[in-house]
Parts: sequence; C-alpha cells; structure tokens
Amino acid sequence: MSNRSLSPLRAENLILGYEKKIVARDLSVAIPEGKLTVIIGPNACGKSTLLRTLSRLMQPQTGAVWLNGKMINEVPTKEVAKQLGLLPQSSIAPGDISVADLVARGRYPHQNLFSRWSRKDSEAVDEAMRATGVYELADSLVDNLSGGQRQRVWIAMVLAQQTPLLLLDEPTTWLDIAHQIDLMELMCRLNRQNDRTLVVVLHDLNHACRYAGHLIAMKDGQIIAEGAPAEIVTPQLIEQVFGLRCHIIDCPISHTPLVIPLGHRA
Repeated sequence: MSNRSLSPLRAENLILGYEKKIVARDLSVAIPEGKLTVIIGPNACGKSTLLRTLSRLMQPQTGAVWLNGKMINEVPTKEVAKQLGLLPQSSIAPGDISVADLVARGRYPHQNLFSRWSRKDSEAVDEAMRATGVYELADSLVDNLSGGQRQRVWIAMVLAQQTPLLLLDEPTTWLDIAHQIDLMELMCRLNRQNDRTLVVVLHDLNHACRYAGHLIAMKDGQIIAEGAPAEIVTPQLIEQVFGLRCHIIDCPISHTPLVIPLGHRA
C-alpha cells in the first residue's frame, strides 16, 4: 500500500478556482500522518485555497479530497468536524460573545440533541484557553481584545474541538514574536504528545524550516517541492519560489536551514 493511500487527508487532480479564475490545476497532495506539515509560497499562490478545499470549506471544480479513506463530500458535516479542525485566515466572532463562550463553540461537534454539557467539555475548553494563554481573559468580550489576543482565542476554539487533524491558515498573523514562538512550540507539542497531524500555512520561512517535519513549497497553484526542510530548502528553491536570492546556513540552535535574504533578483 502506498504512503499516499495511508495519508489521513489527501487530494487528487484538483482544479481550484473562483468563478472563472483558476487558482490551481491538476494539484495532488497527501498529508503525512502524525507530522507537522507547513505550506509556504508567495501571496496568491493557492496555499489558502488548498487549505479551504482540504477542509471542505470550498468545493474543487474537479478532483476529490479523501478524509481517512472516504471522499470528504460524502462524510456528514458533524463527522468531518470530529476529525478535522480548521482555523481560516480571517474569522469574525458574533457580537457580544465572551472568550469562554467562543472557545466553547469548539465543542459543537461533540454535542447532540440529547447530550448535556459535560465535565469533559469544560476540561477541553479550560485546557485550550490555558494552552493559548487566554484563560485569564475568559470573561472578556472578544470584541474588546487586541488583534493578537483575538487570534489566540480563535486558536483556542479550534484546540477545544480536539480533532486528530488540525488545519491552520496563517495562525501567527497579528501575534508578536513571543506569542509566535509560543504558538509554534504549542503546535510541536500537540504533534509529539497527541500524535496530531497538523497542516499550517506560514509566511515566515525560518519558522517553517525550524518547526516543520514536512514542508510543501507552492508557486502558481503547483507544488514545487516537498519533504523534510533539510532535504529540500536550498537557495535555488527559495529563488524559484519567491524570486529571492539568499544564503542558507545551519541554525546553531535547531540545526535546521536558516534563510538569510540577499534581495530580489535583477
């Protein structure tokens, strides 16, 4: 059996687009199970569109997505939500909702008409808020928070969902450098300790190289290279994908590729 068929989340022969604009054509990808996969690439290359399609938030024009061996569009919505959590690039909270109430919405897939809020639900919400550093803000209104605080609350909601698969689109947006590192280390812990499979879109190349177990580089709706950062990140790849000249050195702390920009090609 191929590694592709063993992937918990995969897509075959996708054509992705909005109305008449095609973003990606003949795109296939298999997300490695139990790894932290990071997708990098320039703006408008199809990263977010691919993530939205993998999560069933967007339908491909052709092709198919499989979740744990089943075509995702044939799986009931609530079952998808038990297996896959998504943090989209931009989220809008309902008016006058508290942090705790918004995070609690992550427990929706585990509720039904006959179930009551349980101790397990409360523990999941508390754990998610503590992990993202928003526990002390539980009673605050989301509308009154800073952009970085709101971003951490949305991440907490996705964590409270407790899915084995997590997809996060630019989760470090709005976060200062300290909270960026906290979040990346949190995702690494979730990957190592809980065997969660994570797929993360990032713009920071050095975060991607340092924390990814598997890296996917995209350009113009196509996958240019994928694999372990140490195996695929070269000056040639960075120039091909971003049009950016650079040096690559070994990070003295993490011993992963460290990208030193030199400037755009002439």
